[in-house]
Amino acid sequence: MKTELFVACDFAADYAGKLTLVGIFDTLGAPSTPVLHPQLCIAAKLRFEDTEAGAKRVCLNLTDADGRSVLPAIDMPIVIPRAPSENATSVVNLVFNLGGVKFDRMGEHAADLSLDGIPVASTPIFIRPATPGAAQG
Repeated sequence: MKTELFVACDFAADYAGKLTLVGIFDTLGAPSTPVLHPQLCIAAKLRFEDTEAGAKRVCLNLTDADGRSVLPAIDMPIVIPRAPSENATSVVNLVFNLGGVKFDRMGEHAADLSLDGIPVASTPIFIRPATPGAAQG
């Protein structure tokens, strides 16, 4: 298995295997905490060898710098399809649409993805004081 993409963004959708992403970011600026992101999306593109086909479990965790959960872990089953032809691989796109995510503290947070309990991807999300005149996340 290879993680080809793992990002935080403002919008994500999978349209018949085409992953659409809008507003990819790693930093949110805010004048104070708590910071509420109205529609945080986490998207992943995972590539599998044919020998990896079958039922798996994915788990998404969003934590702060101290490892405390920002929201309950999302744990769900997925099925890895067989590769479409010999010497080919299959792709699974994952889109997590998380409404109303609240970050209580400034600092580094992390979105972590595991597959059958094994970490496969992580991306930071920084919550920082807003800079006057800069765009806010």
